[in-house]
Amino acid sequence: MKKLVLLIICIVFTAYYSFAQNKNFKLWVETPPMGWNSYNCYGAAVQESEVKANAQYMAEKLKYLGWEYIVIDYCWSYPHPPNSIQNNPPQFRLKKDKAPVPWLAMDEWGRLLPDPRKFPSTLGNGSFKALSEHIHKLGLKFGIHVMRGIPRQAVWAKTPIKGTNGITADMIADTTSLCPWLNQMYGVDMRKAGAQEYYNSLVELYAEWGVDYIKIDDIDLKENYPYRASEAEAMHKAIMNSGREIVLSLSLNMKLENMQHVKSVSNLWRISKDFWDDWELLKNQFELLNNWETAREPGNWPDADMMQLGWISRRGPHGPERESCFTKDEQITHMTLWCIAKSPLMMGGDMPDNSDFVEALLTAEEVLEVNQNSYGAKQLYRENGHVVWTSKIPNSDDIYVAFFNLNEEKENVTVDFKELGLKGKLKVRDLWKKEDLGKYNKTFSHEVNSHGAQIFKISL
Repeated sequence: MKKLVLLIICIVFTAYYSFAQNKNFKLWVETPPMGWNSYNCYGAAVQESEVKANAQYMAEKLKYLGWEYIVIDYCWSYPHPPNSIQNNPPQFRLKKDKAPVPWLAMDEWGRLLPDPRKFPSTLGNGSFKALSEHIHKLGLKFGIHVMRGIPRQAVWAKTPIKGTNGITADMIADTTSLCPWLNQMYGVDMRKAGAQEYYNSLVELYAEWGVDYIKIDDIDLKENYPYRASEAEAMHKAIMNSGREIVLSLSLNMKLENMQHVKSVSNLWRISKDFWDDWELLKNQFELLNNWETAREPGNWPDADMMQLGWISRRGPHGPERESCFTKDEQITHMTLWCIAKSPLMMGGDMPDNSDFVEALLTAEEVLEVNQNSYGAKQLYRENGHVVWTSKIPNSDDIYVAFFNLNEEKENVTVDFKELGLKGKLKVRDLWKKEDLGKYNKTFSHEVNSHGAQIFKISL
């Protein structure tokens, strides 16, 4: 018995020592995260079987290339009726006592729990632990979306805050701090006693579930919306005090002026409003990614949003169920830009129904290498509808170069080797085609399809 106790003590000590040694949260995700998020294909109403199906696909077809996160997006506590496709599902108030309905799954401490109808493995235990263990056994990591703040129903019920003496939800809520598109939460006034304890209790619960990734929403929204710095910081502090390495993603549309604070509390952050399969939106992402150039570093990744590839909007949230409206050339542009700009790669489509073309995009090993193992990504130039991005290769003078043609006709795009800091006769390799194109002197030019892209490795 003594030996068993000593063994348990050693295991616990080793785990906490390891966490303490790795207290710099930026070390937890030194390359852009790669995974799948349920939002684009299932909106607010994803079900456990669908999460498992996408996890199985990733484990079998993508994991060997670094794809690893399975993220359940928003409203997993909302009790959708069978076959409901309601997104941004609201709560209402009863006339007599103002009780919120429908009542979300919630524990005695005011912490939301998974809805057992959508997630049967949580029935009777209110825990994602069984699902996270299933995903971990596949060699993958488990993530969840959460809304900033505290449930309005917890405030109505005056639930106690775990880790405090007599503080209740109504005492820490800021009832003027509202999300304009989902009415389930109030903000938390981080000046109040018990406020940090509430966030600590959330992350304590998520750590018990085995969560590896948290996407916290309603941290920002638009130009005249306040950046919710104090609650982003509260979630960060809670993670740092939890004893578990949990990657933190902030959503959505972070403002450039808050770059330093965003970098100090999170690993990745959305740089745009919701991105969908629309060419004009894709063109907009070029400039946004360029604006955040100085923010990219190991552990800090400007996020251009989920990949609009494959089958999307199967249960909402944007338009009818469809395969991505992007043409094949536009999908190549989409994937190429996200890779050269080192955006996180979060697949948004329902992966078990991927076409061969989409699967080829997600398994393009040489292109994924650019996303995961290059540095110094930047836009070299943008003029007359031509865009060129570059990034460097560690311990090498070789350079990755991506060509983009935003125009309506096929055109040649060109790069001058002097602009790359290179000279002499240089070898060029096409990474999408996986073939060497030969040697070139001074400049390299290549025809690029309308709305298309190509990416090359240029070597001495």
